Amino acid sequence: MQSIGERLEEARKKKGISIREAAEGTKIRGDYLQQFENNRFDINLTEIYVRGFLRGYATYLKLPADKILNDYASLGRGEVRPRQPSREVYGRMDVTVASADDRGEADVDEAPAPAPARRQPSVSRGSHAAAGPAIDPALLFKVGKWALAGVAVVLVIWGIFSLFSNRSSSPATTASRTPPATYSNPPPVQPSVAEKTITLVALDVVRVTVKHKNADGTEGDLIYQGTLTRGQTQTVAWPGPIYITASAGENLQIEYRGKRFDSKFIGPGRAQM
Repeated sequence: MQSIGERLEEARKKKGISIREAAEGTKIRGDYLQQFENNRFDINLTEIYVRGFLRGYATYLKLPADKILNDYASLGRGEVRPRQPSREVYGRMDVTVASADDRGEADVDEAPAPAPARRQPSVSRGSHAAAGPAIDPALLFKVGKWALAGVAVVLVIWGIFSLFSNRSSSPATTASRTPPATYSNPPPVQPSVAEKTITLVALDVVRVTVKHKNADGTEGDLIYQGTLTRGQTQTVAWPGPIYITASAGENLQIEYRGKRFDSKFIGPGRAQM
């Protein structure tokens, strides 16, 4: 029985198609197609992309895509493993819910025995000296005055700190201290905190242009334009539908929420998101 790769390679050669032509027809990288024909499916992509590329390649070669995917699943590659429960250990807490009667009984049982009352020396009603030492009112006034003074000092320090903090974080102050920047090319649109963003990742030297996509399908305002070298990244805003034009699609990847996606074309081309 022929393997998946042998069937793919045989179907492609019967049609007289090269790997490069198949890559252009399917918009799948040629090295991925070559790996499939060599029965190597570990191409550093998530399982959903591997299955999607296999289906697309089989459909392009007019092979039964479902049969190809079933044979691929029989290799143990397409299984979905159940998620394991988290082993993170949280502190144990035992909560006991008791009724009102139970709580009452517990209070009675656990209440400590009253300490024996100390016998007070008998004091005649007319004697005030035996009632204990009296607190000097002048001392109370002095302590209260120092307490109020301490609170006032704390409030003053807090107010000064708040004033300087607001001034240092003021946009007007920051703008006045920052000299105006000059650009030979228009600067890229800087995304706000609430905006979605994407990151352009250069696998090699590539010239990239990102523009808005108008409602009629034409190119709109420029978001970013520049040349990226190998390993360089550039974060740009993704306010809505956009066009991404690259001088070499195989040298560009798009990263969104920590996942990277290929540009889906080779050589000069344009993709939309």
